[in-house]
Amino acid sequence: MSLIVQKYGGTSVGTIEKIRNVAGRVLENYQQGHKMVVVLSAMSGQTDNLIKLAHQMCADPDPRELDVLLATGEQVSIALFAMAVKSMGYDARSLLGFQVGIRTDQIYGKARIQEIDTKRLFEELEKNRIVTVAGFQGLDDDGNITTLGRGGSDTTAVALAAALKADVCEIFTDVKGVYTADPNVCPKARKMDVISYDEMLELASLGAKVLEIRSVEFAKKYNVPIHVRSTFTKESGTMVIAETKDMEKVMVSGVAYNKNEARITVKQVPDRPGTAAKLFQPIFEAGIIVDMIVQNQSDLGLTDMTFTVLKADFSQTMKIVRNIALEVKAKEVIGDENIAKISIVGVGMRNHAGVAQKMFQVLAAESINIMMISTSEIKISCIIEEKYTELAVRVLHKAFELENGAVQEEK
Repeated sequence: MSLIVQKYGGTSVGTIEKIRNVAGRVLENYQQGHKMVVVLSAMSGQTDNLIKLAHQMCADPDPRELDVLLATGEQVSIALFAMAVKSMGYDARSLLGFQVGIRTDQIYGKARIQEIDTKRLFEELEKNRIVTVAGFQGLDDDGNITTLGRGGSDTTAVALAAALKADVCEIFTDVKGVYTADPNVCPKARKMDVISYDEMLELASLGAKVLEIRSVEFAKKYNVPIHVRSTFTKESGTMVIAETKDMEKVMVSGVAYNKNEARITVKQVPDRPGTAAKLFQPIFEAGIIVDMIVQNQSDLGLTDMTFTVLKADFSQTMKIVRNIALEVKAKEVIGDENIAKISIVGVGMRNHAGVAQKMFQVLAAESINIMMISTSEIKISCIIEEKYTELAVRVLHKAFELENGAVQEEK
């Protein structure tokens, strides 16, 4: 007997029939003697509908009240799921985030989990109940409902698995696992049987939509094995686990892209100590995440600074930067939303030379201009024009032989 945490996304519980199917699938594990904790997202489309309602009420909804509204989506899912289980002759109990004891900070819409009180969960499990928990939500120290941001149900599931010391956390979605590239863009993309936490972190941060990045951070920190699999098949998916020596034989594991970023350039910034801090401090204080940063070589005491942010934060960031640019006496601020970030990822890059050169040559052969470059031990990212995104993914996938399964193995 083991303790299993399962999470089902919005498409998995999008209709009454699908919720019944999920209940049946959970019961298959329960009938084998496993203790089951099931985290559910809101039914497909429900969160978007709630956001529309909020904006119909006012152009700029209060963040606290918006979180109160959005948290109701998951409440519907878990209640219907518990009803389905009970209609099949078994006991279930639905619990909201605050009832489970999920404590978060006070950043509405992007709250981070700080601790989980597992007492109530263990009490329910000891009564042989299937426990279903509302994903995406928690409670701050002042008793206010908070939400974790889009994809937050993944984080809820992995955090619960860590707190409960579950044997595995299964993330059920509408895809069969983690692929070497987006199958919708690259038809030859291959499902991976296993991937390391670090590789999955990079892919999640680079736009791969299979797992939310904070869920992978939790998994890595607490060594929670994640099994990414499809709700609609019984096939095994992709295991996300700690790195093994065999993984280092593979030079590149996957290609990712992200069209959800924008580029901002501050022209002719005075090149003196403290200027960068003055420029970025108000951006960080606004809770805006800056991704890539490039500073040109100083010329006559002036330099250009270029960085990327999420498109959703573009307008706010431009306002902030324009104000700071006036203070530091920069010449102008330029923005560009028509960009994409293309990345290759693989823990084997640590032990292979020439990976970056090959990537640049492949893109150059297709006349794709590189605007910015960022690297880490296991990742190389390039900013290119958005219109070349799909082409870049396909040619890089082919160049690094990702469709084979051998994937540039060491000789």
